[in-house]
Amino acid sequence: MQLKLVRPLAFFDLETTGVNVVRDRIVEISIYKVIPDGTNESLTKRVNPTIPIPAEVTAIHGISNLDVADAPTFAQLAPSLEQFLQHCDLAGYNSNKFDIPMLIEEFLRCGIQFDIRKRRLIDVQNIFHKMEPRTLRAAYKFYCGKDLVGAHEAEADTRATYEILLSQIERYQGVDYEDREGRLEGPIKNDVQALHDFSYNHRNADLVGHIGYDKQGREVFKFGKYKGKVVEEVFKKEPQYFDWMMKADFPLSTKNLIQSIILRGFDKGNIIFKDQ
Repeated sequence: MQLKLVRPLAFFDLETTGVNVVRDRIVEISIYKVIPDGTNESLTKRVNPTIPIPAEVTAIHGISNLDVADAPTFAQLAPSLEQFLQHCDLAGYNSNKFDIPMLIEEFLRCGIQFDIRKRRLIDVQNIFHKMEPRTLRAAYKFYCGKDLVGAHEAEADTRATYEILLSQIERYQGVDYEDREGRLEGPIKNDVQALHDFSYNHRNADLVGHIGYDKQGREVFKFGKYKGKVVEEVFKKEPQYFDWMMKADFPLSTKNLIQSIILRGFDKGNIIFKDQ
């Protein structure tokens, strides 16, 4: 089966120094780009993270500090990576929660605004967890009937993810999904927009889930003392909370979001700092 695409769909996977989007760095990126005509392109790059790779992390993905000592930094690779991903929709396994926020954070550190607002994002893990809650290795065995050789190697994982998505589309054509509110979604279709809608977490306003939406579509905090409170209203009453967030250890993508909320509040006259 061939995916029905209107523009390239880039399956990608990252190996990193850890799982903290703010502090950790990419050590390898692999991209498997599927073109609408059915052809494909592959790109795999080792990356010098400029910080040490912990031994326990090397034990998982097999990439050591010595392996990346002479590799280019992400800043050196960023222009060519941005070009390779130009006009692509994005797909991955757990990509909406980790890989995409990490990739965007790395781009932002280089001063590159990698805009995903017009890209469709397909998270194969979200489809899998909704339909058959398991792991990538089990997903590959379940959907493709094969053992995943080279798990935690970025190139093997990206190709396996691509094969799993094809199998998911075949398996779930015509199958409805009932959400927590009892509403029926689906069926899953060979359509990138439909797959994006089904696998994307629309409850998050930022990439990592610090800010969400309430039933009225307003941004609300999903952490801390103001959990569940409307972000704009909190900033109006306590503008120093905005200052704290901008100085604290939050991803740049989250800081960009709250800056846009502040600017929107200024435009509406709802947020005025005391020293203004």
